[in-house]
Amino acid sequence: MFQGKNIVLGICGSIAAYKSASFVRLLIKSGANVQVIMTPDATNFITPLTLSTLSKNPVFVDYFIPETGEWNNHVDLGLWADLIIIAPATANTLSKMANGLCDNLLLAVYLSAKCPVYFAPAMDLDMWKHTATQENILKLQSFENILISPGNGELASGLYGEGRMAEPEEMIDFLSAELKKKLPLADQKVLVTAGPTYEAIDPVRFIGNHSSGKMGFAIADELASLGADVTLVAGPSAQVSKQQTVKRIDVTSTAEMLEACVSHFKNSKACIMSAAVADYTPVTVAQQKIKKQNSSFTIEVKKTTDILSELGAQKTAGQVLVGFALETNDEEKNAIEKLQKKNLDFIVLNSLNDKGAGFKSDTNKVTIIDKSHKKTVYELKSKEEVARDICQKVIELIKE
Repeated sequence: MFQGKNIVLGICGSIAAYKSASFVRLLIKSGANVQVIMTPDATNFITPLTLSTLSKNPVFVDYFIPETGEWNNHVDLGLWADLIIIAPATANTLSKMANGLCDNLLLAVYLSAKCPVYFAPAMDLDMWKHTATQENILKLQSFENILISPGNGELASGLYGEGRMAEPEEMIDFLSAELKKKLPLADQKVLVTAGPTYEAIDPVRFIGNHSSGKMGFAIADELASLGADVTLVAGPSAQVSKQQTVKRIDVTSTAEMLEACVSHFKNSKACIMSAAVADYTPVTVAQQKIKKQNSSFTIEVKKTTDILSELGAQKTAGQVLVGFALETNDEEKNAIEKLQKKNLDFIVLNSLNDKGAGFKSDTNKVTIIDKSHKKTVYELKSKEEVARDICQKVIELIKE
């Protein structure tokens, strides 16, 4: 959820600021770009050097640097942020936020921001329960700022009760859930296949192809970034998902991929079959390595089950099924035949005749053909960009 997100983390003067180091580390580990802004009082509880080291960015405290006169532009910082998180948020800062006071850089950035703002209060029990604090929180929520509720626990005063700032892991979980709600494919189950399948000849040899799985992995990552609950059925591949939420099922043969796909397809809103599945498999698999003896060697093969046709036959109303066609001749004709025969919603055509397209490369050049045979031709792009184009088409169909 945080991959590539620009996050301003505001830290106020509270003993709970010690948790900020772990929180910054978790945000960075999740792929976020973090800019820490501290109130002057916050520097008494944790050093800017610690937070700068963890965030890999300079920490801002003041409007300008006295030695150089360089201005820390609060407007630019507010517009740069995809979200602002103020944690810990003290009673003092909450009061200023609620009433539009602006006596430090953090508050100036808050008032300049156009993005969602989250705040995680940290204070003693009596301060938390005070009517003024509760009214300030209600006022902030009326501004559509989002409360990360404090927990119960031992407080700095020695009291036990509410007011303890949420733990860093709890804040990450809360923010992830909030961000996911706003994504176009939130909670939609999507099945993706990627890579080749290998059909064994003997214990050391197989029938396979040159697919690297790059295209399918890029699609799975893009779907996950859009909020989908992604199951990726992957043939043998060295690729690794960038999105930690992608559920990966490793298979080797077409039969194994078929079993995994059939098992998950019925509960999937969409399925994108980008794997390069073997069309044939040996009739007999040798139990021992076949020795090189004769000058020629023949393997009897039989057709594998067509996974895409099988899923097309099972498809119900509302499900979206997408196939790929990698062709070397009569490209559009062959793709349209596959589209119709296998009950697809659209097919992604690419040709080995196009330079930079096909197996193993980091780029692809595709044409999307839908049920009405409408063609959308795309220029050569990175496979990540192609994945975005394909996923946008899936979103359009799901929303119809």
